[in-house]
Amino acid sequence: MNCEECGKRPATLHLTKIVNGEKTEYHICEHCAQEKGDVFAGFHNFSINNLLSGLLHFDPMTKKSQETAQKPLRCETCGLTYAQFSKSGRFGCSDCYTFLGDRLDPLFRRIHGNTQHMGKVPERTGGQLKLRKELEQLKSALQRYVASEEFEKAAEIRDRIRALEQKIAQS
Repeated sequence: MNCEECGKRPATLHLTKIVNGEKTEYHICEHCAQEKGDVFAGFHNFSINNLLSGLLHFDPMTKKSQETAQKPLRCETCGLTYAQFSKSGRFGCSDCYTFLGDRLDPLFRRIHGNTQHMGKVPERTGGQLKLRKELEQLKSALQRYVASEEFEKAAEIRDRIRALEQKIAQS
């Protein structure tokens, strides 16, 4: 898509403005955005790192995060601090997830709606996979009930496991 102003350069800035329910879209190049001035001010410096950084600083301070604000939380493996992560939007190593994890949960919950990866499975193979996963969960629940000597609940789970195994065998 070319710039709506000059028609020469590719549009790199796409802005949607909604005022009183009326939607207006602008598609212009960076050069024209700088010439337009105040309408597009600040958008040419936008990056995903700035977005993440803004989201990270938006978290309300809990008691635990107030304590870590006094002494910077630092990854023991690579030495990356939370402040450095919030500026760059990138982790230094795989251990950063562990050391910065408590601070990341609210961010992930806001962005993704959850803190656990649920995955995506194609519809045609997903049914069988879901059944097998449910079977695994039921078997571990059965072991917990037997270990805690809750035999009535264990019997219910056993019956559900048998029914699920028959369903899987029929598929």
